[in-house]
Amino acid sequence: MIRKYTSSDLEILREITIICFERVSIDKNIEDEYGLIDAVNWKTRKAKHIDADVEINPEGVFIAEVDNQVVGYITTRINQITKIGEIPNLAVHPKFQHQGLGRQLIQAALDYFRQEGMHMAKIETLEQNPVGTTFYPKMGFTEIARQIHYVQPLNPEAPDQNLKNDQE
Repeated sequence: MIRKYTSSDLEILREITIICFERVSIDKNIEDEYGLIDAVNWKTRKAKHIDADVEINPEGVFIAEVDNQVVGYITTRINQITKIGEIPNLAVHPKFQHQGLGRQLIQAALDYFRQEGMHMAKIETLEQNPVGTTFYPKMGFTEIARQIHYVQPLNPEAPDQNLKNDQE
């Protein structure tokens, strides 16, 4: 079942996010390369993305439930000027993947975008995410560009930022 988000869902959304994004998160990639940043791990930073999503557009967050258990979600943002709806985050707990929930969540987001007058829907994924790179085209999305993310330490002497290098 797909339903609208309620504030009581937030903690489980954070938990699902941490489980689902470990191998496909820019924040995790940064931590793998440089270690902790200011003693804040990637899980905390990525969970904050969900906090921002629900704060910015709670009406555009949809929840997947199985037997009254939250097992996935999709977040959206709308832009009334550009008429482009964006899907910042989509996650389904691994135990519940391959059951059509991701497809249902994307459909809920697309329906919401149409209802809000959007003309296009946009979603991003990392090249290292085989689910996103195969699933999104199956859902009708067309790749239009690739982006490369670069990071540079601003204070290379900071102990947290050199944690990984010190352990090697």
